[in-house]
Amino acid sequence: MEKKPVKITETILRDAHQSLIATRMTTEEMLPIVPKLDQVGYHSVDCWGGATFDACLRFLKEDPWIRLRKLRDGFKNTKLQMLFRGQNILGYNQYSDDVVEYFVQKSIANGIDIIRIFDCFNDLRNLQTAVNAAKKEKGETQIALSYTLGDAYTLDYWKETARQVEEMGADSLCIKDMAGLLVPYEATRLVSALREGTDLPIQIHTHYTSGCAAMSYVKAIEAGADIIDTAISPFAMGTSQPATEVMVETFRGTEYDTGLDLNLLAEIADYFRPIQEKYLENGTLSPKVMGVNIKTLLYQVPGGMLSNLVSQLKEAHQEDKYYEVLEEIPRVRQDLGEPPLVTPSSQIVGTQAVLNVLQGERYKMITKETRKILHGDFGKTIKPFNPEVQKLAIGDDEPITCRPADLIPPQLPEYEEAIKDYKQQDEDVLSYALFPQVAMDFFKYRDAQQQKVDVAEADAANGAYPV
Repeated sequence: MEKKPVKITETILRDAHQSLIATRMTTEEMLPIVPKLDQVGYHSVDCWGGATFDACLRFLKEDPWIRLRKLRDGFKNTKLQMLFRGQNILGYNQYSDDVVEYFVQKSIANGIDIIRIFDCFNDLRNLQTAVNAAKKEKGETQIALSYTLGDAYTLDYWKETARQVEEMGADSLCIKDMAGLLVPYEATRLVSALREGTDLPIQIHTHYTSGCAAMSYVKAIEAGADIIDTAISPFAMGTSQPATEVMVETFRGTEYDTGLDLNLLAEIADYFRPIQEKYLENGTLSPKVMGVNIKTLLYQVPGGMLSNLVSQLKEAHQEDKYYEVLEEIPRVRQDLGEPPLVTPSSQIVGTQAVLNVLQGERYKMITKETRKILHGDFGKTIKPFNPEVQKLAIGDDEPITCRPADLIPPQLPEYEEAIKDYKQQDEDVLSYALFPQVAMDFFKYRDAQQQKVDVAEADAANGAYPV
């Protein structure tokens, strides 16, 4: 039996708590278990990027760069991985190339080994700058394709895109199934098609939202995938990933045996269990996200988008319009070129569908973000836009057909100027570039905390009270 051990990326420090507790796990909660996580023999640990950056600054009053450095200090043997939204970096707008390059440079300098780069439209032009920058810094580059369903997303499309990803110079390819839409036998067909298009290592990332994820992993591995994303059990399943321990045990004794130690994984799970209980008790972890949401498969809409929808309808006291909106979502998606439903396109399509239903007339009101998509500000979709809707949205404006960032002049100098009075490290300019208001609030908070400490130290030195 030829051995083809499955490699595992552990998501407990990033996507698992992003999916279940809105990225609220603190650095302090992570650090004590790092030495044990480092002994496991993971392919990598997903620990940074995605929503961690925003949540650190906005809610936890932590510096995300300091978190990364502390994790890097603790992980001696394991590769650290981050999620990066291509030309959007970790924000929701397109940035200039100089900002993207600087962010990649600083991410790798502070300890990231593997950068997983994706674009919400799978527009590969929006990934090239980040890929080139990562290669220049000797980082590993993984291109993630946002998995979705629709007429245009044929097996030939995936095969051809995989070929292009390899040509771009990526080190590996990931299928990013953010909505849990990949069902088991489709996983067989998909990975087989990707294998025809590329020799790159193939990683599969999915969420348990629809209840299929673990089965889909088994079929993907049997079809030739190399790596899967999993989460230690207290923060697994529901809207997170399948449990690491379960997948390790599933493949034990087969040609795909991971070789990981279940006893060590059980000790790690024991560490996270009280943390899970704390978040359940304080209401941050809702039991609602722990189960299976079959509507995900029925409507092909990510779980997070469904809950957004419900809250928008509640605010308008129009909950009875729920099913009308669900029927409108695929129509809006078609009008906007059938993009994958992932941040930010999922929020944009959902909000526009709600407006179309509540206004009683389609596109009577068009959001600023819908206009941006139809103007080409986010890039190229797989299908053309509905020309009538595009005309309604942008009038006689000439839509963008080039790579959107080609039209953005360098932005770093103006960001440097804006924060010069608050800057304490090079990386501060990047925090500000991504989240100007949130970062500025954090810098002011940081200054206030430091002044408190300085005053206390000065008092102690002057014998005001014993230290």
